[in-house]
Amino acid sequence: MRLELPEHRKLVHDMIIPIRWGDMDSMGHVNNTVYFRYMESVRVDWLDSLERGQIHPPTSGPVVVNAFCNFLLELRYPGDLRVRMFAAKPGRSSFETYYEMTLTDKPDVVHANGGAKVVWIDFAQRCSVALPDALRSVISD
Repeated sequence: MRLELPEHRKLVHDMIIPIRWGDMDSMGHVNNTVYFRYMESVRVDWLDSLERGQIHPPTSGPVVVNAFCNFLLELRYPGDLRVRMFAAKPGRSSFETYYEMTLTDKPDVVHANGGAKVVWIDFAQRCSVALPDALRSVISD
């Protein structure tokens, strides 16, 4: 089953990630689990780039509740991966993130795409809370 990325989404972050030798598996291509690490790296870098005091108070923060990846073309070392992150569908306490992965030397060829639903939670209460207004404004059109 292939999951499609929605047309209506907002580009929120763009990052170059070098493919490391250790990212490959015994078949000589990037291991499937590493694609999820690439998505995580971009998501964390994006959140870190936002104003921490307003967006990410120490008592609450993001939790991924599901994730998917469509593996379209294999990736191999060496290379530089461009991962573009999009956000969409902000709800009361959650939003969707989507990712497109291309090589920097072949920017028009998508090697993988995927997504993750992020829920904002209160760490102490272990329950969802409303998205911070500052974060909602970044995600919304």
